Amino acid sequence: MAIKEGYLVFDIGTGNARVAIVETTGEVVSIEREDIQYEIEPLYPDSRYFSPELLWKQLIQLAKKAIAKAQHISIKAITSTSQRQGIVLQDQDGHSFIGLPNIDNRGREWEKEFSNQPFIYERAGRLPSALFSALKLVALQKRQPQLWDKIKYFTSISEWVAYKLSDVLVYEPSQATETLLYDVQKQEWSEELCEQFGISVDLLPELKSSGSILGEITPNMAQMLGLDEKVLIVVGGGDTQLAIASTFAEKGDVIIVSGTTTPICHITDEYSVDSKRRAWTNAHTNKNQWLLETNPGITGLNYQKLKNIFYPNESYQLMEEEMSKLTTIDCVSTLGMYLTDEKNATKKGGFIFNTPLEENLTRAHFVASALWEIACTVKWHFDKLCEVIPYDLPYVWACGGGFQSETLTKFVANLLQKEVRIHQGFNQASVVGSAVICNKTLGVNSALSGDIKAITNEASYDEWKYEEWKQAQQFFFKDQYSLNPNKIEKRDIYVR
Repeated sequence: MAIKEGYLVFDIGTGNARVAIVETTGEVVSIEREDIQYEIEPLYPDSRYFSPELLWKQLIQLAKKAIAKAQHISIKAITSTSQRQGIVLQDQDGHSFIGLPNIDNRGREWEKEFSNQPFIYERAGRLPSALFSALKLVALQKRQPQLWDKIKYFTSISEWVAYKLSDVLVYEPSQATETLLYDVQKQEWSEELCEQFGISVDLLPELKSSGSILGEITPNMAQMLGLDEKVLIVVGGGDTQLAIASTFAEKGDVIIVSGTTTPICHITDEYSVDSKRRAWTNAHTNKNQWLLETNPGITGLNYQKLKNIFYPNESYQLMEEEMSKLTTIDCVSTLGMYLTDEKNATKKGGFIFNTPLEENLTRAHFVASALWEIACTVKWHFDKLCEVIPYDLPYVWACGGGFQSETLTKFVANLLQKEVRIHQGFNQASVVGSAVICNKTLGVNSALSGDIKAITNEASYDEWKYEEWKQAQQFFFKDQYSLNPNKIEKRDIYVR
């Protein structure tokens, strides 16, 4: 087999860690994955943490397996991407002693302590919440001072991987956006924001843009992985931003990334924040570009869990086949706090269906109703994004594993009344986006596949079904958000 050039990509998500070999053409040659092991800290009501040492051992083993299956690929560079909002803390000796993932909400009880919210929103592009890194660190100050006192530096999970490979510690801007300590407009660390949270700017590493070369792999890492010592380490970035890179979307486009959560992003080259605080303003991996984002919160994770409940031993393909045969969705699901600012809140939810149980009610109805709900939340937040920045193009770009479901893709196209465009490799979008970044850095002209699948929308959609879903949200989460009563019929909330 002819030797081809490619990249080694570390991709640490919320649920699992992946290591992939991808050709310069964007073809994923091999990929290995393993669940991340989280622990609960009983000092907080809703916390998660992981051992960096254990995760690194997992990553090295995954990398060795991926490399062994792609002997015909000459690795030219290594890059990394990861869940946003996750961080790794390092002590004076350079030891990474604890990791705090995006699902760690230990800072929730201190969210209301920061009264200068307009200032924080204007500079950081988001309001202070437990989702973001600064609140995780505030929680350590308050309740685990022994850990707080150990911190010399902290960085994102993706830059921690780069540090382990290169011995160079940096922070990439699309990840720095998620700390609440980064001035998104000025594209620099903010001493004023650091003062708001009582965090010294000295804890923040140097900023390095996505695509920067940190140097060559350390001799020890090269030997461990069986790689040439000339392999370069390239700065990656947030998984959402690299997924967007895989679509080749341009300024003015909207991209929907269906993963654990579902970011809905509009690319702009003009910095702005929403005066009504309906959207986040993020740094993009392209310098002097920003992403205005709305996000329903947990979506894909619910889909995976329902698959494990209703189809534990069957394939996604069988599940899709059964859903394709449905003529109606005879229940309504409410499985998350999609219409509030609390993306990770624990609330009640469930399914609403006719009683007594109808004979035609099957497991496919429950899963289809969950996919319909994901599509409804996408529409809700897409509409909010369009209020912030108008969007009149006839299409949206889509990527991420969730769009492997044709059912979901059709629901989204019909609800948005937009053509959904999907590039080849969409299901491994952050990995393919990593290849895009490395190609650009190394000046590689290999053309990634231009194959695009377009899912067209139907002439209209069932508006009542969308309103019905919103009523079901109101039933479970009464007074948690406001709906316009003039847009909802005064009728029973149960499915017809």
